[in-house]
Amino acid sequence: MKAFEDLRIWQDAQTIALEIYQMFKDVKDYGFRDQIQRAVISISNNIAEGSEYNSDAMMIRYLRISKGRCGEVKNIVS
Repeated sequence: MKAFEDLRIWQDAQTIALEIYQMFKDVKDYGFRDQIQRAVISISNNIAEGSEYNSDAMMIRYLRISKGRCGEVKNIVS
């Protein structure tokens, strides 16, 4: 498998994280802001972590976790 930095999905997750951080930088509800920032950074972190196991089964497991975090971010942003 390629390095996680070469995966398009990881690159897209990093881009989305930067956009979310920018969108919510002025939000004064710090708990809310912290929740979305932690969720969005968790997406790329889980992709990176899953790739380190060098196991398809583990990668799939961590991609599913990332997908769940995508749902959390989508729910908050919607």
